[in-house]
Amino acid sequence: QGHTDERGSDSYNLALGERRAQSVKRILVLNGAGEDQIEVVSFGEEDPVADGSSEEAYQQNRRAELVYKR
Repeated sequence: QGHTDERGSDSYNLALGERRAQSVKRILVLNGAGEDQIEVVSFGEEDPVADGSSEEAYQQNRRAELVYKR
């Protein structure tokens, strides 16, 4: 899952989250994961882990998360 901070437009942040998640997928595939095992999702700015408009909050919200399903 790709996430961004609140700066930028909704469409920009969704695309940025997608690129962030695709980068993680590429690394996983290069290390042996099957492409069909990985689903890429972008939440953009919609699922922050830190509230606020400080640089610290922005840094925490710019992230990629791995969610494992069995």
